[in-house]
Amino acid sequence: MTNDDAPGTERAAKVRQRTEHDLDACVAVLSEVHEGDGYPVNWPDDPGAWLSPPTLLASWIAELDGHVVGHIGLSRSGEGDAAPVLWRARVGAATDATAVVNRLFVAPSARGHGIGELLMSRATSAARDRGLHPVLDVVATDTAAAALYERLGWHLLATVEQQWSPHRKVAVRCYAAPVD
Repeated sequence: MTNDDAPGTERAAKVRQRTEHDLDACVAVLSEVHEGDGYPVNWPDDPGAWLSPPTLLASWIAELDGHVVGHIGLSRSGEGDAAPVLWRARVGAATDATAVVNRLFVAPSARGHGIGELLMSRATSAARDRGLHPVLDVVATDTAAAALYERLGWHLLATVEQQWSPHRKVAVRCYAAPVD
Protein backbone atom coordinates (compact mmCIF):
# COMPACT_ATOMS: atom_id res chain seq x y z
CA MET A 1 0.00 0.00 0.00
CA THR A 2 1.42 3.40 -0.96
CA ASN A 3 1.03 6.43 1.22
CA ASP A 4 -1.60 7.75 -1.22
CA ASP A 5 -3.69 4.65 -0.51
CA ALA A 6 -3.51 4.93 3.28
CA PRO A 7 -6.89 5.20 5.00
CA GLY A 8 -7.95 8.83 5.43
CA THR A 9 -5.59 10.06 2.68
CA GLU A 10 -7.35 12.02 -0.06
CA ARG A 11 -5.93 11.97 -3.56
CA ALA A 12 -6.24 15.43 -5.09
CA ALA A 13 -7.55 15.91 -8.60
CA LYS A 14 -6.13 18.68 -10.75
CA VAL A 15 -8.16 20.53 -13.39
CA ARG A 16 -6.43 22.24 -16.30
CA GLN A 17 -7.15 23.50 -19.81
CA ARG A 18 -7.40 20.66 -22.31
CA THR A 19 -4.77 20.52 -25.06
CA GLU A 20 -4.73 18.65 -28.37
CA HIS A 21 -2.34 16.17 -26.77
CA ASP A 22 -5.07 15.20 -24.28
CA LEU A 23 -7.66 14.14 -26.88
CA ASP A 24 -6.62 10.48 -27.17
CA ALA A 25 -6.77 10.04 -23.39
CA CYS A 26 -10.13 11.84 -23.29
CA VAL A 27 -11.53 9.53 -25.98
CA ALA A 28 -10.29 6.49 -24.02
CA VAL A 29 -12.05 7.69 -20.86
CA LEU A 30 -15.16 8.60 -22.86
CA SER A 31 -15.20 5.04 -24.23
CA GLU A 32 -15.11 3.62 -20.68
CA VAL A 33 -17.97 5.92 -19.67
CA HIS A 34 -19.98 4.98 -22.77
CA GLU A 35 -19.56 1.26 -22.11
CA GLY A 36 -20.46 1.56 -18.43
CA ASP A 37 -23.03 4.35 -18.38
CA GLY A 38 -24.25 4.78 -21.96
CA TYR A 39 -22.88 8.33 -22.30
CA PRO A 40 -22.94 9.63 -24.89
CA VAL A 41 -26.18 7.97 -25.91
CA ASN A 42 -25.10 7.87 -29.56
CA TRP A 43 -21.39 7.00 -29.90
CA PRO A 44 -19.90 9.56 -32.31
CA ASP A 45 -18.18 8.52 -35.55
CA ASP A 46 -15.29 10.81 -34.59
CA PRO A 47 -15.13 11.10 -30.78
CA GLY A 48 -12.27 13.61 -30.88
CA ALA A 49 -14.29 15.94 -33.09
CA TRP A 50 -17.35 15.38 -30.86
CA LEU A 51 -15.29 16.66 -27.92
CA SER A 52 -14.36 19.74 -29.97
CA PRO A 53 -17.58 21.06 -31.53
CA PRO A 54 -17.33 24.21 -33.70
CA THR A 55 -19.12 26.19 -30.97
CA LEU A 56 -16.53 25.27 -28.31
CA LEU A 57 -15.27 28.18 -26.21
CA ALA A 58 -12.99 26.17 -23.91
CA SER A 59 -12.52 22.72 -22.42
CA TRP A 60 -10.78 21.28 -19.40
CA ILE A 61 -9.61 17.92 -18.17
CA ALA A 62 -9.25 16.51 -14.71
CA GLU A 63 -6.17 14.51 -13.80
CA LEU A 64 -5.77 12.14 -10.89
CA ASP A 65 -2.38 10.61 -10.20
CA GLY A 66 -1.16 12.02 -13.53
CA HIS A 67 -3.90 10.38 -15.62
CA VAL A 68 -6.79 12.03 -17.46
CA VAL A 69 -9.94 11.01 -15.60
CA GLY A 70 -12.51 13.64 -16.57
CA HIS A 71 -13.52 16.25 -19.12
CA ILE A 72 -15.87 19.20 -19.52
CA GLY A 73 -16.55 21.69 -22.30
CA LEU A 74 -18.08 25.14 -22.54
CA SER A 75 -19.72 26.13 -25.81
CA ARG A 76 -21.85 28.75 -27.45
CA SER A 77 -25.42 27.67 -27.98
CA GLY A 78 -25.82 25.39 -30.97
CA GLU A 79 -28.71 24.01 -32.94
CA GLY A 80 -30.80 21.74 -30.75
CA ASP A 81 -29.66 23.17 -27.41
CA ALA A 82 -32.90 23.66 -25.49
CA ALA A 83 -31.60 25.19 -22.25
CA PRO A 84 -30.48 28.52 -23.77
CA VAL A 85 -33.93 29.01 -25.33
CA LEU A 86 -35.66 28.18 -22.04
CA TRP A 87 -33.33 30.51 -20.11
CA ARG A 88 -34.01 33.32 -22.58
CA ALA A 89 -37.77 32.85 -22.17
CA ARG A 90 -37.49 32.77 -18.37
CA VAL A 91 -35.35 35.89 -17.85
CA GLY A 92 -35.75 37.81 -21.10
CA ALA A 93 -32.05 37.50 -21.98
CA ALA A 94 -30.64 36.95 -25.43
CA THR A 95 -29.77 33.36 -26.32
CA ASP A 96 -26.17 34.49 -26.90
CA ALA A 97 -26.05 35.57 -23.24
CA THR A 98 -25.62 31.91 -22.28
CA ALA A 99 -22.82 29.37 -22.44
CA VAL A 100 -23.62 25.66 -22.63
CA VAL A 101 -21.77 23.35 -20.28
CA ASN A 102 -21.30 20.08 -22.16
CA ARG A 103 -19.24 16.92 -22.70
CA LEU A 104 -18.92 16.29 -18.95
CA PHE A 105 -17.71 12.83 -17.98
CA VAL A 106 -15.61 11.22 -15.26
CA ALA A 107 -13.91 7.84 -15.47
CA PRO A 108 -15.77 5.21 -13.42
CA SER A 109 -12.55 4.39 -11.53
CA ALA A 110 -12.13 8.04 -10.48
CA ARG A 111 -15.58 8.73 -9.12
CA GLY A 112 -16.00 9.76 -5.49
CA HIS A 113 -13.18 12.33 -5.57
CA GLY A 114 -15.33 15.39 -6.33
CA ILE A 115 -14.07 15.56 -9.92
CA GLY A 116 -17.47 16.31 -11.45
CA GLU A 117 -17.91 19.20 -9.03
CA LEU A 118 -14.41 20.53 -9.79
CA LEU A 119 -15.05 20.43 -13.53
CA MET A 120 -18.47 22.07 -13.14
CA SER A 121 -16.93 24.82 -11.02
CA ARG A 122 -14.27 25.53 -13.64
CA ALA A 123 -16.75 25.68 -16.53
CA THR A 124 -19.24 27.78 -14.56
CA SER A 125 -16.55 30.27 -13.54
CA ALA A 126 -15.28 30.52 -17.12
CA ALA A 127 -18.80 31.24 -18.40
CA ARG A 128 -19.32 33.95 -15.80
CA ASP A 129 -15.88 35.43 -16.56
CA ARG A 130 -17.13 35.84 -20.15
CA GLY A 131 -20.32 37.53 -18.93
CA LEU A 132 -22.41 34.49 -19.92
CA HIS A 133 -24.92 32.52 -17.88
CA PRO A 134 -24.17 28.77 -17.77
CA VAL A 135 -26.89 26.35 -18.84
CA LEU A 136 -26.94 22.68 -19.86
CA ASP A 137 -29.03 19.84 -21.22
CA VAL A 138 -28.79 16.30 -19.82
CA VAL A 139 -30.55 13.10 -20.84
CA ALA A 140 -33.39 12.60 -18.36
CA THR A 141 -32.31 9.04 -17.62
CA ASP A 142 -28.90 10.24 -16.35
CA THR A 143 -30.06 10.60 -12.77
CA ALA A 144 -26.51 10.74 -11.36
CA ALA A 145 -25.70 13.81 -13.45
CA ALA A 146 -29.02 15.46 -12.57
CA ALA A 147 -28.34 14.82 -8.88
CA LEU A 148 -24.92 16.49 -9.20
CA TYR A 149 -26.39 19.58 -10.90
CA GLU A 150 -29.15 19.88 -8.33
CA ARG A 151 -26.70 19.43 -5.44
CA LEU A 152 -24.67 22.29 -6.93
CA GLY A 153 -27.76 24.51 -6.90
CA TRP A 154 -28.62 24.39 -10.60
CA HIS A 155 -32.29 24.97 -11.40
CA LEU A 156 -34.39 22.70 -13.59
CA LEU A 157 -35.92 24.82 -16.34
CA ALA A 158 -37.97 22.06 -18.01
CA THR A 159 -37.87 18.57 -19.41
CA VAL A 160 -38.28 18.50 -23.19
CA GLU A 161 -38.21 15.90 -25.95
CA GLN A 162 -35.55 16.17 -28.61
CA GLN A 163 -35.28 14.32 -31.91
CA TRP A 164 -31.81 12.72 -31.85
CA SER A 165 -32.18 10.62 -34.98
CA PRO A 166 -34.92 9.91 -37.50
CA HIS A 167 -36.30 7.18 -35.24
CA ARG A 168 -35.29 8.31 -31.77
CA LYS A 169 -36.72 10.92 -29.42
CA VAL A 170 -34.98 11.53 -26.10
CA ALA A 171 -36.27 13.28 -22.98
CA VAL A 172 -33.77 15.95 -21.89
CA ARG A 173 -33.68 17.89 -18.61
CA CYS A 174 -32.59 21.50 -19.06
CA TYR A 175 -30.78 23.30 -16.23
CA ALA A 176 -29.46 26.78 -15.49
CA ALA A 177 -26.82 27.70 -12.96
CA PRO A 178 -27.98 29.73 -9.98
CA VAL A 179 -28.00 33.47 -10.50
CA ASP A 180 -25.20 35.23 -8.63
